[in-house]
Amino acid sequence: MKTKQKPVYRILFNNQGSVYELHAKHVAQGMLYAFVEIEDIIFGERSNVLIDPSEERLKAEFGGVQRTYIPLQAVIRIDEVSKGGVNKIYAATGEKTNVARFPLPPLPREPDPS
Repeated sequence: MKTKQKPVYRILFNNQGSVYELHAKHVAQGMLYAFVEIEDIIFGERSNVLIDPSEERLKAEFGGVQRTYIPLQAVIRIDEVSKGGVNKIYAATGEKTNVARFPLPPLPREPDPS
């Protein structure tokens, strides 16, 4: 009998001019309106030979976090993957970030005082 493996999610989102790629065990529509809830972030095993500075930066930023909420408009993509990968930070330009911004409604104009 095949045991059902728990899903792992890869989340790509914009954060302060960079694109973050995180792997987590739980992703859901959070209780906060217009936020995606990410829980149980998975970090790769440490290797004595190779240390990825972007993963170390993410580990320092999200290491003690039980749950984080990402604004819906910052999310680029959420994929269900077979196993966790390496968490990364990408520059905001490049092949992984060829995504157009979601259009926002125009701001209302002030009435002309004359």
